[in-house]
Amino acid sequence: MKIAIAQIKSVLGSLEQNLMRHYDYIDKALESKADLVVFPELSLTGYTLKDLTSEVAVRLDDTRLSSLIARSREIDIVVGLVEESNEFLFFNTALYLSGGKIVHAHRKVYLPTYGMFEEGRHFATGNSLDTFETKFGRSGMLICEDQWHSVCPLILTLKGALLIIGIANGAARGIQNADGLASAGTWERMNTFYAINHSLYLAFVNRVGVEDGVVFWGGSEIVDPFGNRVIKGSYNNEELLFGEIDPGSVRRSRVTSPLLRDERIDFCLREFQQIWSAGGADGEVV
Repeated sequence: MKIAIAQIKSVLGSLEQNLMRHYDYIDKALESKADLVVFPELSLTGYTLKDLTSEVAVRLDDTRLSSLIARSREIDIVVGLVEESNEFLFFNTALYLSGGKIVHAHRKVYLPTYGMFEEGRHFATGNSLDTFETKFGRSGMLICEDQWHSVCPLILTLKGALLIIGIANGAARGIQNADGLASAGTWERMNTFYAINHSLYLAFVNRVGVEDGVVFWGGSEIVDPFGNRVIKGSYNNEELLFGEIDPGSVRRSRVTSPLLRDERIDFCLREFQQIWSAGGADGEVV
């Protein structure tokens, strides 16, 4: 399976302009015979939305998405947007489009609301993690902060994922040193760990550009089940990258590593329940 990674910078608050940019990258991915093209978190809206959140939100049956969804008859597509629910709640959502329909919608579970981040002020939290069938096999999606909580990749893996697609608006943070930007280094180590530990492919797609003084660093990558980088994007530059993934590599990794085989769901469930019970209804440990 050939994956195209669209490491782009979005236009803040303009669904129409961002849709046009998506169509351009989709056309380029098709020219290179890619099976899937993946865009970053909130790729259709930009990130630092604040009071614009409700203005750019769309329902999943919004006609403005019709042409984009139709393009998925030619190539599978992952995009990020602000989803509005029937209850007028707003979610940071990733869509997997294929065959002219929405195959899966993932609502971001963990909303960073600390330091420079304030997603919890504008978005509602997602409450589920699921896998779904793709041309590659069962896959799952995470959005940025989800990936910093190690239980999320584990849940997707135990639900059968051979590929995890992580889309992000990773901001440049920390001191630049000989090893590079601190936040970039942490992301790269995390991607490698999950790929090896769970014996799967991890496709990480991060945006670039500057919004409201926030710098997004790019560095998108695909990591195979042995920790090798299939492709690696540059820092700070827009580009379209291509990488091949092979289900045979997942099989070889899982044959040689017993970690996934030996995972004990019953043990985890019992320990989590004990922690929850000890903390009472709010789940805080006492």
